[in-house]
Amino acid sequence: IYELIKWRKSNQNTTFHQRPIVKPGQRIKKGDILADGPSMDHGELALGRDVLVAFMPWKGYNFEDSIIISERLVRDDVFTSIHIEEFECIARETKLGREEITRDLPNVGEELISNLDESGIIKIGSFVKPGDILVGKVTPKGETTLTPEEKLLRAIFGEKAKDVKDTSLRVPAGIEGIVIDTKVLTRKGLEKDIRAKQKEDELIAKLLRNQADILEILKRNLITKLSKILEGEKAVKDLEKEGDIYIKKKEPFTFKLLDSIPTPILLKLKDVVPASKKEIVSELLEAYEKRRKEITEEYEAKINKIKKGDELPPGVLKIVKVYVAMKRKLQPGDKMAGRHGNKGVISKVVPIEDMPYLPDGTPVDMILSPLGVPSRMNIGQLLETHLGWACKELGKKIAKLAQDYQVESIKSLLKEVFSEDEYERLVEGKSDEEIIELDKGFIDGIPIATPVFAGAKEEEIKKWLKLAGLNPSGTTVLYNGMTGEPFKEPVTVGYMHMLKLHHLVDDKIHARSTGPYSLITQQPLGGKSQFGGQRLGEMEVWAIEAYGAAYTLHEFLTVKSDDIEGRAKMYEKLVRGKNFLEGGMPESFRVLTKELQGLCLDVELIEE
Repeated sequence: IYELIKWRKSNQNTTFHQRPIVKPGQRIKKGDILADGPSMDHGELALGRDVLVAFMPWKGYNFEDSIIISERLVRDDVFTSIHIEEFECIARETKLGREEITRDLPNVGEELISNLDESGIIKIGSFVKPGDILVGKVTPKGETTLTPEEKLLRAIFGEKAKDVKDTSLRVPAGIEGIVIDTKVLTRKGLEKDIRAKQKEDELIAKLLRNQADILEILKRNLITKLSKILEGEKAVKDLEKEGDIYIKKKEPFTFKLLDSIPTPILLKLKDVVPASKKEIVSELLEAYEKRRKEITEEYEAKINKIKKGDELPPGVLKIVKVYVAMKRKLQPGDKMAGRHGNKGVISKVVPIEDMPYLPDGTPVDMILSPLGVPSRMNIGQLLETHLGWACKELGKKIAKLAQDYQVESIKSLLKEVFSEDEYERLVEGKSDEEIIELDKGFIDGIPIATPVFAGAKEEEIKKWLKLAGLNPSGTTVLYNGMTGEPFKEPVTVGYMHMLKLHHLVDDKIHARSTGPYSLITQQPLGGKSQFGGQRLGEMEVWAIEAYGAAYTLHEFLTVKSDDIEGRAKMYEKLVRGKNFLEGGMPESFRVLTKELQGLCLDVELIEE
């Protein structure tokens, strides 16, 4: 029995998911592939998708390796991927008391906790967006002095001072999706909450179901083997227990009879079979009983492990993990590549009707820049494009012949396409029905492999293009989707294997107004992970100087950077409705003077 992996998070936050490709009743042998994993198609590596590409400029949108895609790729989810993010909330033992995971949060509106269950953990299936609470948590805080207003309110409403603060786990910016799973880890010796018990019961029920299935299959195999061995034989005496007779003397052994006997009684079958079969039946029953005990012990150990508490680091009471799944459709800013180092960023998603189309009316899926080929000399991408087009068109041709049941025409076409050995292996001596069945695998295009030293030669590609009824140069007239007029020059068109890379615009986009500052220099931090600002380097300073924008530059280098007093004054002036910039001393200058003083150089600013 093989258990498939379903919707597991990979280290890259992508989805690891397996799906079966065999059906019940199908005959299989050793080495056959039973299930496809991620990036697989019928047991073969398939990292991307085959799309119809054209090499041509289009309104300047494929300048500098940009890629233009058709809306079809977005609409039909051709490159849509599912990503799973894990968020963790830890409840610790603090000096002031224990942190608690709860639904009862101070000063939080009902709408924010509407998706939390009674344990304070978000329900599975909830749609979450930035700022939503995933796990409610409160932390004890020290005695705080109340403001006069708060004292008055407490006096009026008689409310006791809450001595906890809200430290809930919230969804960070840029994450929007559905909660697909939660895990609750509780320290040994602590009582589990309702959610943890529910999760535990679910896991145990699943394990018990699996155990029952395995034992059922094991018993079914045993009975099948026994019924074959005992075919035509009769019982030498009654098989009974506590007055109940399960097999009568001289009763013939059948699959139905053996299947109706409970497992503990079935183990005594060796006492009622003929002497000639006793040894083989005993061996089978012993092997079955040994395996049955192994499985039972294995599952008991698994269940005990779940029932025990978890080994958590010192000071940690509980860890809650929440998994959020997101669908990422293709959009401008995402990075794509072919298999020849020909990478680029999507610049525009164009409606299907506006894309250039072939003479038969098929719109292309993707437009690549022709300037990306000559200077880099990766001509493989063009050969791949030609070969892909030839394979696809030959597949269409074969599908049409198969529809009209023209077996002889199919045979002669396949003889042209395949080498003699391949033709003999696939086609020779097959009936008409078998050939039509074989052709079903070719409808989407003839599958081919071009290994490193035995790849397709240029002449072979030209031959295939001719066979498919295409121009041997691999180009065709394309029509402008907006005007319907043909483009001036013929365009290289074909099928290329394109991949979506793990550089998605959703993960990279970032903006900041005010945020954290560095302790020493008092300048904003850098990078998306720290919610930092964009660095204004020397070259940017030169650009601003070139425009003579002195006040803008002054603002950038003082109040927007590390002038602490200036920042406070600026805010004060904005609040009062005045707008006047007064830059002070940047903190980084003070840091420099202190560092020089550390080198025994007494530098000080003499302010007049």
